[in-house]
Amino acid sequence: MTSANTYYLQFASAARILASQAHRHGLRPPGFRSPPRIVGVDRSLRRFNNRVVVSVLLRGRPFVAVLSDMIEGVVAANQLTGRDAENARTVLWGSVESHLISDEAQTRVA
Repeated sequence: MTSANTYYLQFASAARILASQAHRHGLRPPGFRSPPRIVGVDRSLRRFNNRVVVSVLLRGRPFVAVLSDMIEGVVAANQLTGRDAENARTVLWGSVESHLISDEAQTRVA
């Protein structure tokens, strides 16, 4: 089972990768934090002073769901729709694919 510290390290690593990829592809990378300030939601988005912060709930969720919320947060932060949104999702999922592989390996027990 993945420890809470490992989960937060994966989250921080994914945040750095997604922000880097967003910037590399001409998007404005949001900040990421956990948990959301709003009780009962898995993801929230806050805009202030020309910045966007995506807050994601980690506890009690599969990491693939966390990654999905982070990627959708980048899409929403940049107000992407249609083909632009799909292209961004493809690039961003490809950039964090290694997190899915390592998460799957950690959850398998002999």
